[in-house]
Amino acid sequence: MQETKAFGLWSAIFLGIGSMVGAGIFIVIGQAGSMAGNIVWLSFIFGALIALLSGYSLAKLAITYQSRGGIVEYLVQGFGENVFSGSMGVMFYFSQLIAVAAVAKSFGTYAATFMTHSSELMINIFSVGIVLLFTLINLIGASLVAKSENIIVFIKLGVLIIFAIAALFTIQPELLSLNKMPPISGMVFAIGITFFAYQGFSVITNTVEDMQDPKTTMLKAMFYAIIIVAVLYILTSIAVLGNLPLEKIIETKDYALAEAAKPLFGEWGFKIMSVTALLATASAINATLYAVTEIGYSMAKDGNLPEVYEYHVFNSYEGLIVSALIITPLIIFFNISEITTVAAIVMLLVQGTTHIAHLRVIKNTGAKLWVITLAIIAMFGVALLTLYSTYTSMPAIIYYLIATFCIAFIIEILLRFITNRTLKKQIR
Repeated sequence: MQETKAFGLWSAIFLGIGSMVGAGIFIVIGQAGSMAGNIVWLSFIFGALIALLSGYSLAKLAITYQSRGGIVEYLVQGFGENVFSGSMGVMFYFSQLIAVAAVAKSFGTYAATFMTHSSELMINIFSVGIVLLFTLINLIGASLVAKSENIIVFIKLGVLIIFAIAALFTIQPELLSLNKMPPISGMVFAIGITFFAYQGFSVITNTVEDMQDPKTTMLKAMFYAIIIVAVLYILTSIAVLGNLPLEKIIETKDYALAEAAKPLFGEWGFKIMSVTALLATASAINATLYAVTEIGYSMAKDGNLPEVYEYHVFNSYEGLIVSALIITPLIIFFNISEITTVAAIVMLLVQGTTHIAHLRVIKNTGAKLWVITLAIIAMFGVALLTLYSTYTSMPAIIYYLIATFCIAFIIEILLRFITNRTLKKQIR
């Protein structure tokens, strides 16, 4: 009797949608809108196209190398068991930590809107607090939080869909007029930030071992999930820019989505959207913290992180505590724009490198060469554009990126020197 796998087509699609429609849109819409103005919807279209290119490459890799290791496995398959693949594996782990910090900062920003007097200190208290709370919950192993994920996905999707559709009826056409269109360069520079809102689609590849007929299901699930989310994001961006003047979006860019609900639903609209953002960011922190712990454990087991990540504490791993300790200073020392930009660029570079690895094994995957080539060009091209566009306002970004890569290489080299362990292929 054939074993029934947990993930069919639609369950994989909903997992991808739930992973993408999380904190990203609540963080990104205001920041991208402040750059691209009333044509930010174009940035979301280009972000979706890049996600589709990347999704195709990752899906083909997942079908060929059916491992829960995901991107870490694809890197070592493409580059071999060496220092470079190990360092990029550490970089992928870092990218998840930075993403959690960005999401936590967004949680703190939305939580602070409920306070009479908001401040950076208050935002940091909320941000660090939510990370520590979910670290404790994951250590205890509370199943209630995991079971509540589906409910939270339903709530955040429902609120966003209702807002997007209702707000389309209150759009002020003059706000979307071509006369108010900013330079096209702003839209181009915003693509890297909007791509961050699509982050989460790669989680579909991690289900491959539990997927029914992955050869036909994986690509379909990847494409359908990204396209559905793209439609929602495009409608939402039009609704926001059609209801708020650009000056207001720039002023409230850290919580612009909640601000855009005011013209239609009043103060209650602002509060409901803020609460939804809190739920979405909290669930994203919980899910990603769990994933980070699993990545840390997997990489330690395969020889890529210190053994401290393997030690059991309560119902989780000590790696969870290490991850939380790394995330905390990221929250405290970076503002939301800095941490979101760093997260977006690092993710683009890690995925771009993964697609280069794909080129080295393309005969095994049977993927189309031109699609993988386009994915590589898109990832590195958008990363460079994002870095260029933010250099004037955030010149330290380039130093943060260099430091992140250097630390990853140093950690990998030290681990090899001290423990003689290397990142191993799970699929031979």
